Amino acid sequence: MSIGPETVRKIAHLARIQMPEERVEPMAKELSNILDWVEQLGEVNTDGVEPLSTVIPNALRWREDAVTDGGVQDKVLSNAPKAMHGFFAVPKVIE
Repeated sequence: MSIGPETVRKIAHLARIQMPEERVEPMAKELSNILDWVEQLGEVNTDGVEPLSTVIPNALRWREDAVTDGGVQDKVLSNAPKAMHGFFAVPKVIE
């Protein structure tokens, strides 16, 4: 796929990047090379290859689903500037 100077200018404008005119042509060549490389990846035969989320085998460690942090509401709310009915009280911000 070939990227032209006009496309580079448009991308720079959309990204709000100031691109000096002498850098437009070299950038077009660089972007074209990158897209050519990506197209080569599409030619790789991946039939029978399972999708991966990681390249190393990972297994989740199972643990008991138990509450380990609770019963400290009074301790937590003691740091609040203001508390009401067991919750942090904050000023109303909707007018």
